[in-house]
Amino acid sequence: MRPLLLALLLATPAFAAPIETGEPNNPTYKPAFAWQHRAEEVHTKTPLTVTEVATGLHSPWAIAFMPDGRMLVTEKNPAALRIVTQAGKISMAVAGIPKVNANGQSGLLGLALSPKFATDHVVYWTYSEPRAGGGNGLALARATLVDGPAPRLDGVTVIFRVEPALESNLHNGGRLVFAADGTLFLGLGERSILPGRVQAQDLGSDLGKIVHLNPDGTPAKDNPFISKAGARPEIWSDGHRNILGIAFDARGKLWEVEMGPRGGDELNLVTRGKDYGWPTIGYGEEYSGKPVGKGITAAPGMEQPVYYWDPIVAPASLMIHSGRMFPEWRGDFFIGGLASTALVRLVVKNDRVVGEERLLTDRAERIRDAVEGPDGAIWIVTDDDNGKLLRVSAKR
Repeated sequence: MRPLLLALLLATPAFAAPIETGEPNNPTYKPAFAWQHRAEEVHTKTPLTVTEVATGLHSPWAIAFMPDGRMLVTEKNPAALRIVTQAGKISMAVAGIPKVNANGQSGLLGLALSPKFATDHVVYWTYSEPRAGGGNGLALARATLVDGPAPRLDGVTVIFRVEPALESNLHNGGRLVFAADGTLFLGLGERSILPGRVQAQDLGSDLGKIVHLNPDGTPAKDNPFISKAGARPEIWSDGHRNILGIAFDARGKLWEVEMGPRGGDELNLVTRGKDYGWPTIGYGEEYSGKPVGKGITAAPGMEQPVYYWDPIVAPASLMIHSGRMFPEWRGDFFIGGLASTALVRLVVKNDRVVGEERLLTDRAERIRDAVEGPDGAIWIVTDDDNGKLLRVSAKR
């Protein structure tokens, strides 16, 4: 055999099977580039231990760790905020949450702690707010947590309201994350119903957007449309369907996951001022089986997802692991899967997905949120009326 040919053969990796082999909803749609869909299946080498820490949480939605290792957990419906210890003790409901529209996908949702929480004790959360003029809309509030036997929130202030309000209990979005500079990013949905969907690419509406805010809820000064007539100054990006996970990687790049309809769940690398296409382009179809819009997957001026799923995984959260407890997971993305009843692991290299794994599938539980704890373990809440708090750790 010729030396050059032999060298090429040795340098070519063996074919590995893709993670997903089931029939897609949209077999005529093709990826725009290699490994945009159905990446190679990978397997964690570290043996895992899954511990049930607590049960009895009512539709838990978000977890945030406090400096002492206890967690704040939101319950979607009935709306409640609770303090949970790592030993599984669940507090009484924290007093002070304002009135919540807790119906369907709406309720008490996203959660984040102030970057200065150790000294200011300020908590941020999102919820579906009944509006005085009719309808409802996502609201972002903050308050000071007063700890103790009867915990409460003092000085509750709504600092941002999504406009417009609509009569819908769907597609609120609601995940939020603080950037290194202390500003925050909030991922929003387009409310699913047609009057909301058609606003996802309308810069005069917050629906279907990522917004970028100062800690007091005002628009951040570097927002791309802050001086554009008719545009809402808080908007960072548009053309999103229903963002349910948002996170920064170690380089400070912003990522999000959003639900598609039938097929077409997306992972996006978010860039300032870009249009992510919904509902003009996408890799999903209507629940009726009809095409979305013109049934196209690309158009000029609209961003492609880094990765998409068809069939769906129903992504509910996004976390990027530091590798503290699991060195082999350093920089890997972890997504709570609802329809997939899995913790979805993505191996991402050079902003491309090169591997995928489905973890915890044997439990057949809908995973609503997954966060890395101070110990490096992954802490999970399951989406159920009798929701669980789980800890995924390296087996000793």
